[in-house]
Amino acid sequence: MSTSPHAINWFEIPVTDFARAVAFYETVLGRPIETMALGPSTMGFLSMGPDSVGGAIVHEEGATPSRSGTLVYLNGGDDLAPTLARVEGAGGSVTVPKSDIGSGFGFFAHFIDTEGNRVGLHSMA
Repeated sequence: MSTSPHAINWFEIPVTDFARAVAFYETVLGRPIETMALGPSTMGFLSMGPDSVGGAIVHEEGATPSRSGTLVYLNGGDDLAPTLARVEGAGGSVTVPKSDIGSGFGFFAHFIDTEGNRVGLHSMA
């Protein structure tokens, strides 16, 4: 049995143009993306750490971006509005604006990244 309280341990967002995707996520998230070649894959780490859910953008054979597959929600910070406001300037498009989930669960939004992936953001404000 896992000791982690998280339902997700790791996620990967497929990309076709790695440099473009790194620039997009650095702009939207407002922080540098550490990159590394691991065998046939090139990864840009979005989050890592012993107490966090880790994830990366990944360029590799067979990794195909999708608007209709699994939806990953990234942490939008204290208020996802500033993060969401950077999406279009970085080359993406907002498909669902900041929306109240209700019942005290916070807010969410969806965007399409430069690679064609549908990605979500979540914040409590």
